[in-house]
Amino acid sequence: MRIAYFDCFSGISGDMLTGALLDAGLDFGELEKEIDKLGLQGVSISASRIVKQNIASTRFTVKYPEQKHHRGLDDLIQLVENTSLEDAVKEKAKEVFKIIAVAEARIHNMPVEKVHFHEIGAVDTVVDVVAAITGLRKLGIEKVYCSALNVGSGFVTFSHGKFPVPAPATAEILKGVPVYSAGSEGELVTPTGAAVITALSGGFGEMPPMVAGAVGYGAGTKDFEQPNVLRVYLGETDAGQSDKIIDVIETNIDDMNPQFYDHVIDMLYREGALEVFLTNIQMKKNRPGIRITVLTGPDKKERLLKVLFRETPTIGVRIRRESREVLERETRTITTPWGGISAKISWFAGEIVNVKPEYEEMKRVAYEKNMPLRVVAAEIERYLDRFSGKSGK
Repeated sequence: MRIAYFDCFSGISGDMLTGALLDAGLDFGELEKEIDKLGLQGVSISASRIVKQNIASTRFTVKYPEQKHHRGLDDLIQLVENTSLEDAVKEKAKEVFKIIAVAEARIHNMPVEKVHFHEIGAVDTVVDVVAAITGLRKLGIEKVYCSALNVGSGFVTFSHGKFPVPAPATAEILKGVPVYSAGSEGELVTPTGAAVITALSGGFGEMPPMVAGAVGYGAGTKDFEQPNVLRVYLGETDAGQSDKIIDVIETNIDDMNPQFYDHVIDMLYREGALEVFLTNIQMKKNRPGIRITVLTGPDKKERLLKVLFRETPTIGVRIRRESREVLERETRTITTPWGGISAKISWFAGEIVNVKPEYEEMKRVAYEKNMPLRVVAAEIERYLDRFSGKSGK
């Protein structure tokens, strides 16, 4: 699988994202042809190699004439719809526009349809969004991951006044995303950058296991103490390798209705947990408690944290990253005197080491044949041993 990992040690914006992709090998000519499909009069894009605090990077620039009016969400959606862009690009671009509009509407307490993209410029927004989405598709990226976001600090001035960093709309968009503030004062994450990366990223946190084939740097406009660049790694990973890395999420609870655990576990599995289990523990003041442990792939972590914080009274969780070894496995239908039985087959070094019948299948046979379940299990086990070569019978 071809993946991209964005390292946002100095924040992220739409133009920095596209600049990083260009620096990592995206063909500018192909990108320009796609942007031309927008049909925006007087709009042009350019890319130049510059050095930001001793790091060579690519600056992506959108040039457009002064706007006499500002577009709303419906205008942006129609603009994209009336183009020959790929349907996948259109849908993802509309998703990004909606994320920004909903955040602005909430901050300004107005209907979404009344929001106008005046702060960042409708043209600038459209081009940055489409360029980033198109760039990833042209590079064959199947999945995107991102580090925690450095949002900056201090204050930023808009037409509405002076606001703390991150800007209110940016803070709204970044709900549920890991963020921090380090380095010089200034706005490091823009609303467009926040919307694009939250819409595209399959997970935030540490870099997943990958073989990096290219590294690119996208330059920002301002200068800070740290290099104002966005770094992207493009590379390959495979399902087998990614399965070896898991996040372990744990939290201790002593004040939840026991009836609720069934619902919490169900929600965790629905959101992609690999495994969920409960452990009886002793907590402070000798109160009995329950430890919830969740095993998950790195790309599902944020969704599972949302479940734990919304559905339980916990105010904090522990997270650690661990490695594991997983046997090759598949489900097959094994022929028995009672018909086909589904079983999980596992291999190690090309040799079958485990054959396990599905419990529901054994239970079905027991009901149908009016036999004790333990007898059915023992008989099926004999046939499975023959299949795997464990028995000499």
